[in-house]
Amino acid sequence: MFKNLRKLRQEKNIKVKDIAEKLELKTESAYYKKETERVPFTLEEVKIIAEMFDMPIEYIFFEKELS
Repeated sequence: MFKNLRKLRQEKNIKVKDIAEKLELKTESAYYKKETERVPFTLEEVKIIAEMFDMPIEYIFFEKELS
């Protein structure tokens, strides 16, 4: 699971519904499947989420630093 993503979403009080709408997903369940890694995020979705949080993609989606 994208632990950083879930943690940030909860800390910033961003509702799943809001992210799902921003990503143009039809249901909140569709977003949960992505957040729990059952369905992959597209590159465009990753960019949108990074913009929503105003943070680098690497911080949100990768647990370890890239070398």
